[in-house]
Amino acid sequence: MPYDPSAFPPFAVTVDLVVLTVRKHALCTLAVRRGEPPFQGRWALPGGFVRDGEDLGSAAARELVEETGLRAHGSEGADPGAHLEQLATYGDPGRDPRMRVVSVAHLALAPDLPAPTPGGDAHSASWAPVETFLGTQDSGGREEDQPAPLAFDHGQILADGVERARSKIEYSSLATAFCPPEFTVGELRRVYEAVWGVVLDPRNFHRKVTGTPGFLVPTGGTTTRQGGRPAQLFRAGGATLLNPPMLRPEV
Repeated sequence: MPYDPSAFPPFAVTVDLVVLTVRKHALCTLAVRRGEPPFQGRWALPGGFVRDGEDLGSAAARELVEETGLRAHGSEGADPGAHLEQLATYGDPGRDPRMRVVSVAHLALAPDLPAPTPGGDAHSASWAPVETFLGTQDSGGREEDQPAPLAFDHGQILADGVERARSKIEYSSLATAFCPPEFTVGELRRVYEAVWGVVLDPRNFHRKVTGTPGFLVPTGGTTTRQGGRPAQLFRAGGATLLNPPMLRPEV
């Protein structure tokens, strides 16, 4: 039975970015303080409306460049380690007070990034530990900190992005996206510790990552940038799946 497209209400599409990096041994997210209504003055995830004739991947890659200067894998002039993938779609009718807006969120991971420069309708931009917006709990189950509420439904989007990152580094090589092109096993271990929020046994971790075929490839070089004795440098190998996986310890 034919239908009339004009009978359906129009809506806009945006892309929102969960941009994660590890700074000072903490998992951090990029947040922008909104300079215009709605939610003027509130922190939000970076993002924007999809342009006419622009597909979702291109819109997310464009926003990533505008917000961080990073070019993700697969784009011209891609930066080593810059990873971008689609996260989920969010379409609650009331998520944006201006109009019906559906957001296709993306997750971006990259090594330690410099201080961001705000653009668009952002008043300021900053890196912040994810706990700033998600909150943490002590052993008694009480919140240690009152999380800063993000605009729109960005708190849920951030939580979903962080959980995606925490889950994927269990069974994939995604953790290396937080590292520079050449890194030590200790630096990689600190990525896992920052993302998971745990402390890992150095010897067991070294045995696991160096014993998994195709996970790490020695570069032949060493570094003393972490202090102490020279440590062997590695680069990410071609393996995309870890078998057996690196199971996340229970907290």
